[in-house]
Amino acid sequence: MLGSRKTSGPNGAIAGGVEPMLHRAARMEDAVHAFRERNARRRGLIPTIVPYSGYGGPGWIRILCRVLLTKEGERRSNGHTHVRGWRSFTSVPIDAVVVEAVIDGVTHHVTADRGGVVDARVEVDLQPGWHSVTLRTEGSLDVEAPVFVIDPDVRFGIISDIDDTVMVTALPRPLLAAWNTFVLDEHARRPVPGMAVLYERLRATHAGCPVIYLSTGAWNVAPTLSRFLNRNFYPQGPLLLTDWGPTHDRWFRSGRLHKEQSLRRLAAEFPGMKWLLVGDDGQHDEELYGGFLRDHPENVEAVAIRQLSTSEAVFAGGRSRGEENERTTNVPWLYAPDGAGLWDQLVEKGLAEESGL
Repeated sequence: MLGSRKTSGPNGAIAGGVEPMLHRAARMEDAVHAFRERNARRRGLIPTIVPYSGYGGPGWIRILCRVLLTKEGERRSNGHTHVRGWRSFTSVPIDAVVVEAVIDGVTHHVTADRGGVVDARVEVDLQPGWHSVTLRTEGSLDVEAPVFVIDPDVRFGIISDIDDTVMVTALPRPLLAAWNTFVLDEHARRPVPGMAVLYERLRATHAGCPVIYLSTGAWNVAPTLSRFLNRNFYPQGPLLLTDWGPTHDRWFRSGRLHKEQSLRRLAAEFPGMKWLLVGDDGQHDEELYGGFLRDHPENVEAVAIRQLSTSEAVFAGGRSRGEENERTTNVPWLYAPDGAGLWDQLVEKGLAEESGL
């Protein structure tokens, strides 16, 4: 039965392994989710799958989606993908629900986590390029999730932060960050000048170049972020977000740990890939990318840091250390306030050609 949950023994043993002891906060969260799910089902809400872009390589793909309970009207109109602001955080997730993923006529079964998020690796061999995976669960409509299979011959890719790198959010300022996250529609958000053009130029000069967006944002805002990226002409690519709230062993998830783990995973999945790491100097991107560079120098082509404006930098905690990082590594570090400036530096350092203009 698609909607069935995992069964566990007296010691927490479940099929396929032993589930770790949950943190008290996580148990409390699970109890709240269970209550909300029962109440939502009594009110007639229906399972709905929100698909996210995935990626893959030779012999495998990574499927990403989230399973929620929504109103019948939202189910019929796909309106759940257009919920914005604080409303996106009031959705009711379904944990441990089994989802069918139909790939080239073959059905695979994947399971959602405690927050209703499916993040599953499926062994399947697809040709490089974009594909569509059909997803369904009991009582839901079929939805299509895009998956980009990276050509094994491609050796250059882009990993990009989102907040204050491609979209001006002033994230380090708590009140304004809350306004941007919980209130503003994507129409009111400002793109960072020149960044979309920068990515398209790089893709034009590197055939098959993947663009992966890595952020500490919650999966709740993935549809909003996808619409923003599309509306502002950023290249299509997977979003690697996280789930806010308690984990098995702590009160709150670590956004930095999420980024570190994602970078390490990409390095393991694509050992021959050199990434352009793009971030900003307002938070911890320099330190984060520097750590990844020390551990995986063979996987980094360059680090590009978008410098915040004077006012942004003051509120964000100061200016970057400039080119100090480049003096301690053999990898170029680029600093500029916008995409045009970063492009000029890529050309200057021989990492891009003027013909990409």
